[in-house]
Amino acid sequence: MDAPGRPGIAPTWTSSAKDLVTTALGPSRLWVTLGHGIVNEVYYPTTGQPQVRDLGFIVATPSGWYEVKRVADYRIDTPAPTIPLPTVRHRGDGYELELEVLPDPERETLLVRYRLTGEGVRLYALLAPHLGANGADNTAWVGPDDSARGALCARGGAESLALVADPGFRRRSVGYVGTSDGWQDFARTGGMHWSYDRAAHGNVALMGELADLEGVLALGFAGSDEGALTHARASLAQGFGRARDSFVRAWKAWGASIRTPELEPDLAREALLSATVLKVHEDKAFPGAVVASLSIPWGNARDDLGGYHLVWARDAVETGLGLLAAGQVEDARRMLAYLIATQRSDGHWSQNTFPDGRAYWTGVQLDEVGFPVLLAEKLRETGTLDDLRGVEAMVRGAAGFLARTGPLTPQDRWEENAGANPFTLAVEVAALVAAGAFLDEEERAYAASLADCWNERIEDWTYVEDGPLAREHDVGGYYLRIAPPPSAGGLRGQIDVRNRAGDRLEAAGLVSLDFLALVRLGLRAADDPRIAATTHLVDRLLAVELPTGTAYHRYNDDGYGEHADGSPFDGTGIGRAWPLLAGERAHLRLQAGEDPLDGLRTMAAMAGPGGLIPEQVWDTDPIPERFLEPGRPSGSAMPLVWAHSEFLKLAYARDAGRPLELLEAVQERYGGRRPEAATWHWRESVPFDALPAGRSLLIERAAPFTLHLGVDGWQQVRDLPSEPLPLGSFGVRLDADELDGYTRVEFNLVDGSSGAWSGNYGIALGADGARGRVRGPSSR
Repeated sequence: MDAPGRPGIAPTWTSSAKDLVTTALGPSRLWVTLGHGIVNEVYYPTTGQPQVRDLGFIVATPSGWYEVKRVADYRIDTPAPTIPLPTVRHRGDGYELELEVLPDPERETLLVRYRLTGEGVRLYALLAPHLGANGADNTAWVGPDDSARGALCARGGAESLALVADPGFRRRSVGYVGTSDGWQDFARTGGMHWSYDRAAHGNVALMGELADLEGVLALGFAGSDEGALTHARASLAQGFGRARDSFVRAWKAWGASIRTPELEPDLAREALLSATVLKVHEDKAFPGAVVASLSIPWGNARDDLGGYHLVWARDAVETGLGLLAAGQVEDARRMLAYLIATQRSDGHWSQNTFPDGRAYWTGVQLDEVGFPVLLAEKLRETGTLDDLRGVEAMVRGAAGFLARTGPLTPQDRWEENAGANPFTLAVEVAALVAAGAFLDEEERAYAASLADCWNERIEDWTYVEDGPLAREHDVGGYYLRIAPPPSAGGLRGQIDVRNRAGDRLEAAGLVSLDFLALVRLGLRAADDPRIAATTHLVDRLLAVELPTGTAYHRYNDDGYGEHADGSPFDGTGIGRAWPLLAGERAHLRLQAGEDPLDGLRTMAAMAGPGGLIPEQVWDTDPIPERFLEPGRPSGSAMPLVWAHSEFLKLAYARDAGRPLELLEAVQERYGGRRPEAATWHWRESVPFDALPAGRSLLIERAAPFTLHLGVDGWQQVRDLPSEPLPLGSFGVRLDADELDGYTRVEFNLVDGSSGAWSGNYGIALGADGARGRVRGPSSR
C-alpha cells in the first residue's frame, strides 16, 4: 500500500551539535556523525555529500514510548581519543539502550550493534534519508523478504541505501515525513500500526520494529539499489566483530604516531582527539581534501546544499598545520598536493569547493591565496617537502596572483567585505616573503620589494589614531576590522555588515582580532604600542566572560549567530563568541612572554560532550528549551576543524615557545619590525599622494600602459611605456636618484590596448615622515 501525505513537510538537515565524528581508515568511503546520542548525517561517497538526516530509535515500554534523542539521557564513550568508535548508552523510564556505531572499513556500510534491556520493551529504528542532496525527492519502499532478510530501501538522485538487520525486522513501514512516517504513527496511535510499502518522490522516512532486543543493523550505500543491499548484507555476513577488530587496529596504529606536547590529562586527551577529528575530515575519494566541518550550521532549520562540508583553502592549510603540529607530516603533504591540484589557472583558489575541486562559492579571498604558500614553506623549512611535484609552479602562480591583485582583498577571512584587512595583509606579506625560496632571482627580488612596501603601509590602510573608539576608550589608536578601498573612503569609509539586514556602519567603529596575525606571522612585535592599544580595546569590546572561560566575538556588531530568543541564524542574528579566537588571543600572550595555558583550558572547556570544539558558544542567559547554556556549544558548526587545528597549534606553540606559522624567512626579514621599503609600489587600488625621501617609485598596472609624466607642475612632460614586471604585472620605475631635486610628480595612465586615459594623479616627493595618505586622483 502506498503511503498517504505526499510529499511530506519541507526537508531539513539535523542539528549541527555533534557528539562525535568517525570514519574507518580503510577503503570504505563513509563518514558518520553522531548527535543527541544517535546517528546524524552520514556522508557518502565523499565528505561533501551527506545522504542521511538521521538514524534514531524509539523504545516502547508498558508505560509509553520514548524517542531516545528527545529523552537525551545518555553518555558516549570511545576506547581511546584516537579510536573514534563510539558506544552510546541511553537510559530512560524502564529501559537501557546501548549502541555501538561502526563504519565498516571495507564497505560503504554503517553497522550499529544494539542491545535493549527492560521489562516488556520493544525497539524501533527510524531512518530519514536525504539522498542525492535533495531530501524533497526521495523514494522509499519495503524491500525484499527473501530468506527472512527483509530490508528498508530508499533512492534519491544517483544514490541508494538499504537498511537490514540481524536477526531481522518484525514489521516495516515507509511514509512521508510529517504525515505518514513512523514517528507520526507513534504520535497518533501510540505504537506502530501503519504498514505502508512505498512512498515516492517526497521527504520520506523508514521505520522497522526489530525482531530481537539485541542484534546488528547494517545501513549500506551504493549507486544502485542492488549495490546498497549487497554492501549491507555482506557486512552482516562478515560479522560485526571482525569489522570492529579491523577498525580498531587501523586507528590504533595511526594513533601511535601522534606526537603532542606534555599537557594536563584533560588537555592531553583533547589534543589527541583534535588530531583524530582532523584525520576524520579528510576525504578518501580525493585524498588531501579536508572539509571545514561534517555538519550544517543550524541544519535543523535549513536544507542547505553546501553547509560546512566544503573545502576552504584556508581551513585546509590550517588543518595541515594542525596535523603537522601533531607530527603528521604525510597528512600535511597530502593536503598541499590537493591544493596544488585545485589551484585555478590564474593562481588563486575558489572561495570553497566540493572535495572533487568543483567550485561552490566563487568569491576570492587573498588570505586563501597566501596560505598554501605558507604551508609549502613550512614543509620546506622543516625539511619535509621532499619530492612533492608542482610546488614551485603553485607558489609562483599564487605569488603572481597576490602581486597582481593585492593588497586589497575582495573578501576578508569572514567572507563578508572587501578592502584592507590586517589578517589578510599579514598573510599576503608573509606569503610573498615565503615564496622567495621557490622563485627565480628577479621574481624573488620583486616579491620581497612588494612585501616590504605593503608591510610598511599596513598602518596607512588599517590603523586610525582619532577614531570614535579611541576617544571613547582612551587609547591612542587601533587597527580596524577592515577598511573599504580608498575609492570608497578607506579609513573614513563605511562598510555593509552582511548579517545585519543591510546595516551600514563606519569602518572606524568596528574592530576584530584580525590584527593579531601581524604578530603571529612576525610582522609586528607583541609589545608594539599599536598592538597593545588594539589589544586593550578588543579585550574590552569583544571578550565575553563565560563559565567555561573567556571567548571572543569576531567583531563588534556582528550578526552571524542565533537571535536573542535562541532561534537559528537565518541570514541575520547576533554574533556569538568563538572558542578559536580564545586560541588566537592566547598566541599573543605566548609571544608577549606569558603562559597561554588558559587559552587551551578555555577551548577544551567549551567543547561538546564528546570533546568536539564548536564554531561558536552561547554567550548570554540560558535557554534550556533550546539546549543553549552559557559557554556551551550553540547551533553553529561542530566540530570546526579550524578550531581543533588552533588547539593543536597552541599546544605546539606553548611547547616550542613560538607559533608554528612563524616562518624563519619572515622572522629573518622583519623580526616584528616595520622597516622602510626601498621602493614604494603605486597602483590605482592603493594610491598615495606623498613619497618619503630617498625612496624609489614603481607605478604598476596589471596590463600594459603608457605613463604620461611631468614634474613640478607638469614640466618636462614625457611618455614612458611600461615594461613587464616579474610575476605578471607591468610598471614604470622611477629610481630615487631620478626623483632627487623635484618636489612633485604628476601623471596620467594611458591604456596600452584601448588608448584610454585615466586619472590626473600627483605625488609629493621627499616629504619627511610621509606615510602615503590615500586620496583620490588630484587635479593639475
